[in-house]
Amino acid sequence: MTDGWDWRQPAATPAPPQPPVAGRAPLGTHGGPAGGARGVPGGGPATTGTTSPWWSDALADPWRDPTAPTAVVLPVAPVRGTEPEPVADPDLPRRPVLRQVLLVAVVAALLAGTLGGALGYAFAVRGGAGGTVLGAPPQEAPVAAQRRPDSLAGVAAKVLPSVVTVRVGGHAGTSEGSGFIASADGHVITNDHVIAGGNGKPTVIFNDGSSAPASVVGQDPESDIAVIKVSRTGLRPVEFGDSDSLAVGDPVLAIGSPLSLANTVTAGIVSALDRTMRAGEPGGPVRYYAAIQTDAAVNHGNSGGPLVDGAGRVIGVNSTIKSLVADGQEAGNIGLAFAIPINQAKRITQDIIGTGKARRTVIGAEVPGPGAAPSSTGGVRLVAVEPSGPAAGAGLKAGDVVLRLAGRPLSEPTDLIALVRKFAPGSVVTVEYRRGSSVQNASVTLAADAK
Repeated sequence: MTDGWDWRQPAATPAPPQPPVAGRAPLGTHGGPAGGARGVPGGGPATTGTTSPWWSDALADPWRDPTAPTAVVLPVAPVRGTEPEPVADPDLPRRPVLRQVLLVAVVAALLAGTLGGALGYAFAVRGGAGGTVLGAPPQEAPVAAQRRPDSLAGVAAKVLPSVVTVRVGGHAGTSEGSGFIASADGHVITNDHVIAGGNGKPTVIFNDGSSAPASVVGQDPESDIAVIKVSRTGLRPVEFGDSDSLAVGDPVLAIGSPLSLANTVTAGIVSALDRTMRAGEPGGPVRYYAAIQTDAAVNHGNSGGPLVDGAGRVIGVNSTIKSLVADGQEAGNIGLAFAIPINQAKRITQDIIGTGKARRTVIGAEVPGPGAAPSSTGGVRLVAVEPSGPAAGAGLKAGDVVLRLAGRPLSEPTDLIALVRKFAPGSVVTVEYRRGSSVQNASVTLAADAK
């Protein structure tokens, strides 16, 4: 009896062969060889003679989904490094990035103000990511402030304690100039014109601001050198140099109290040597000397102060400046200052300390006075020669034209006077002169004036 349905199993239709899953035994067996299960596509009749389990018949079920897998695949832990690269779903909505960029920019700007200084210091000092340290570690202030002894600052520090300001009262007011300590027992060298008009005791103001009265030891108006003395212990005298060893271009410092500005240091070079100077105030003595010319700034008040070389040795006494005059007013420094050579000033100082007066060096001849026309052929013509003087002893005569003295060319009468006074009495100098058409040489031993 039937109910209209045919319950007989239709003949199984072989399914297309399926590849076995690697590492797995095909279903329909009990661990036996693959492909032997009854009703499994690709397999033949069972070879074991054992009845297959009931679920193996499900493969022949007409109601079975033909696309269903015929094997069960269990999940396996992925092998490290073989994971598929993640791919974003293009259909998902994108997050806005502009706000993120702006936020990052704002945060970076805020951090820059806070961290910029620290990071800049770290990269500048530490040398960036490499860790290289640039520069030496900071020194302590006293060490960093030190200067080399041969630097301008080192020279100034050496000489300044020995430089003083000199003041002396007079009928026309107070005269002020400079000076420097020449001996540990208190002798101070200055210019004669600094104290010449005074009617009282000079006052010396030291580098530290302290002061002491001074007494006049002696003056030499013609050389513009004066010596005064203070009673004080612990003084530091200057170191004297050799003005005869100077060369044009040598560095120099001028130290003193220009325009009442104490402890002033200016720098320059030797601009010229043996520059003839004829100086003096109206009604006063006329001073002649072969000066050291410098472009160091020197003004009123520098008079009597030291001109020092690059080693801090005194090589001159600042005495005179050239200036411009406009509307009756004399201008200050224009880069033309003149100093008495220290070899000459030191000799005169020793004379003054020893005898109270200085000797004047002479050649024993007369030259034309101021205003005389210079020789058209150069040199200085001798107007007269003292019979027993140095020039006569060397064979010179009136009318001879002196061309050179000690190798220095002469063109003005004052040149001969200034150069002769530069040398000490007893010095032997070579004189080149012209007599008629012949040029001759003579050795002259200079002498001290008998006055």
